[in-house]
Amino acid sequence: MTEASEAGQVEAIYISAEHGELPRAVESVRAIAGKGLEGNRYFDEGKPEKELTLIEAEALEALQAEHGIELDGASSRRNVLTRGVRLNDLVGERFRVGELECRGIELCEPCLHLQSMTKPGIVDGLVHRAGLNAEILVGGELRPGDLVGPIE
Repeated sequence: MTEASEAGQVEAIYISAEHGELPRAVESVRAIAGKGLEGNRYFDEGKPEKELTLIEAEALEALQAEHGIELDGASSRRNVLTRGVRLNDLVGERFRVGELECRGIELCEPCLHLQSMTKPGIVDGLVHRAGLNAEILVGGELRPGDLVGPIE
């Protein structure tokens, strides 16, 4: 793991039990390797790219600054809001989120479905910075404040 000064941090965690419902913030969640986050809509669907989704707080701030679109972490429909780590750099890499070991699978590009649930302009405003889809390789408890960064 990188040193604390170089690592990012989990700002918030969101899950939703049902497809289409706005995710709710949780104080902690159990992550199960090969399955996802307990209580989340994609849990145990057999799709590694849906086990954990992350987005940078900085991307949401840039969306507001550059496009005038305000989008909070829950409305981004991602599980983990991070700060201080470039998620795009973790595609194809192993990384830690607190106790978890994960593998970045692909960028989580914005889609028209997300835009239909939020605001016009989301697709253009978040292209190439809408987050990361990741597989959970080693599970554990996930909490706000956990460090996020590559495994050295």
